[in-house]
Amino acid sequence: MAASPKIVLSRSQDIPFNKLTLSQANVRRVKAGVSVEALAESIVRHSLLQSLTVRPVLDADGQETGLFEVPVGGRRFRALELLVAQKRMNKTAPVPCIIRTDGIAEEDSLAENTDREALHPLDQFRAFQTLREKGRGEEEIAAAFAVTAAVVRQRLKLAAVSPRLLEIYAEGAMTLDQLMGFAISDDHARQEQVWESVSRSWTPASPAQIKRLLTEGAVHAGNKRAVFVGVAAYEAAGGAVLRDLFEQDGGGWLQDPALLDRLVADRLAQEAAALHAEGWKWVEAVETLPYGYRSGLRLIQGSTTLTEDEQAALAALQAEYDALSEEHDGLDDLPDEVDAKFAELEEALAAFETKPPRFTPEETAIAGAFLSVAPNGQLQVERGYVRPEDEPPAPAEEAEADAPTETAQAPAPLPTRAAAAATHAGPSVSAELADLPEEDEGIKPLPDRLLTELTAHRTLALRNALADDWDTAHLAVLHAMCLPLFYRAAGDTCLEITVRSSGFAAQAPGLNDSAAARALDARHEAWAQQLPETAEHLWPALQALDHDSRHALFAHCAGLTVNAVMTPYDRRPRALAHADVLAGATGLDMAAAGWTPTVDTYLGRVTKARILEAVREARGDAAAAPLAGLKKPEMAEAAAQLLAGTGWLPEALRTPVITAPAPEDSAPAEAAMEMVAA
Repeated sequence: MAASPKIVLSRSQDIPFNKLTLSQANVRRVKAGVSVEALAESIVRHSLLQSLTVRPVLDADGQETGLFEVPVGGRRFRALELLVAQKRMNKTAPVPCIIRTDGIAEEDSLAENTDREALHPLDQFRAFQTLREKGRGEEEIAAAFAVTAAVVRQRLKLAAVSPRLLEIYAEGAMTLDQLMGFAISDDHARQEQVWESVSRSWTPASPAQIKRLLTEGAVHAGNKRAVFVGVAAYEAAGGAVLRDLFEQDGGGWLQDPALLDRLVADRLAQEAAALHAEGWKWVEAVETLPYGYRSGLRLIQGSTTLTEDEQAALAALQAEYDALSEEHDGLDDLPDEVDAKFAELEEALAAFETKPPRFTPEETAIAGAFLSVAPNGQLQVERGYVRPEDEPPAPAEEAEADAPTETAQAPAPLPTRAAAAATHAGPSVSAELADLPEEDEGIKPLPDRLLTELTAHRTLALRNALADDWDTAHLAVLHAMCLPLFYRAAGDTCLEITVRSSGFAAQAPGLNDSAAARALDARHEAWAQQLPETAEHLWPALQALDHDSRHALFAHCAGLTVNAVMTPYDRRPRALAHADVLAGATGLDMAAAGWTPTVDTYLGRVTKARILEAVREARGDAAAAPLAGLKKPEMAEAAAQLLAGTGWLPEALRTPVITAPAPEDSAPAEAAMEMVAA
């Protein structure tokens, strides 16, 4: 068998740059990848690492002209051309070239761009790591390869992931996004443990899921506690922060929750001391207040009227603002110093609008304040709440206690058996009149018995009159509801209606910060601002409201009395059944109301069987099956990701479908109405 002929490689030659010209046979038409400018800088730093491929330019007789065209390496040629134009390279500088004479120029270009294999990202990560280990700084590496220092730090972080996971990534069993998720932690053992759990899941683990598992127990910098204290203060106290180099992480994850809690408590204590200095009888300072913490307390509104000095300061600020506005009226672009002055004046004017009310020493002596951390991490101060035991006695009660009663006479003798029997039988009016001594003195108060009988007649007539007057009846019930909910004055109504709005004995996580709680509080505060300060003026204020406003206030008060909390020590099956009826009537949808099944709200607090049941109901058996082998923390995280956006609710939060009973014969009701009309 004849031996195969040996190949002969194309010859190489250094050719002056001014003897080269760009060929139109280059198949690369779409510009992508590194720019010509960046490639030129790379050539300056590293020289030309890859030769050009050229072909001789022939004249009409087929003879070489001494010029060469470049079908392969067009971007390199353009980069060299730029360096010549910038006078950073001599135009006659020799360029290493491979000279081709056989075949087709377009085939050379296609082969060069098709046969080469791009560098695997992991090789680049490791190469950056090697350069760093050999003494190159991050900025220096970035300049050498036309990237930012942030990109270099990202690549180095990826190269620092567990070697076992890097091999899994190199084999294609892990995506780059997943690898970026693992790079948030430096704990190789934990990285591998998390991968073992999530890799068995039916759905690929998202980077967010991987990060949540790796940062379990840490506190995100966006958490209200971290915002309240400040990440800088936390770090100054010795706390460590874990940061994500690949995303806007909002400051990272705080690794020492115990330290953070201590810093929160210290700042709250400082703020509480400042409030005590204002003269308040008590100050309650906690990170999160329970829902219903103001229940049963009376709010003192305080005075928002500005003092003469404050009014003068406000007028001066407004005048300065108006003058500045008039001076620069019509200008589209304001000078920086003028724009800054406008911002300063607007901030000063806004401070007057948000100025807290003032309280008298008498008010602060019986009232207190709440301190807490708002959901946005800001300090939340609520002043002027009076506890029932601190309420001063009403003036009327003091007068009654001090004034002698008209019946304060010697005790009457005990009635005889006959008199008692006559009283039981009910004395006639004539007998009662006969027993009264004739009196020539002035008019005396009515006898108690007579007063009771007269007011009994009036009560019955008033019941009938109110039952026949819808508007007044609605107003009376609304008045009775507002008294205890806004004034702690339940005794100021003749309607025997009990209205209570108690707090919850058991507090769910995040209850006071929920959307429903915020909406209720905002609505209640808005009504409290509209209603008069004292209960004595409530009735005329309610009369002055239009019907729509009355109805809105009535619904708000009715809503505050709902209690559908199921507790092990207070079972109320009929009341809870009525809660289902109300939920159906209002179309309550807890998913639309903002509740979602997360690790904290549900999945991390139930058994694995419950977790799988939830996923099966929302996603089907195929989605739940891969979760069965996971440990509970990983199962809960994976389930939270699968349930997100599905609207799934546990049975206790679902609104049951209640079938209305068949309508009964309405003839008896119609007959009763006819009798009333007659």
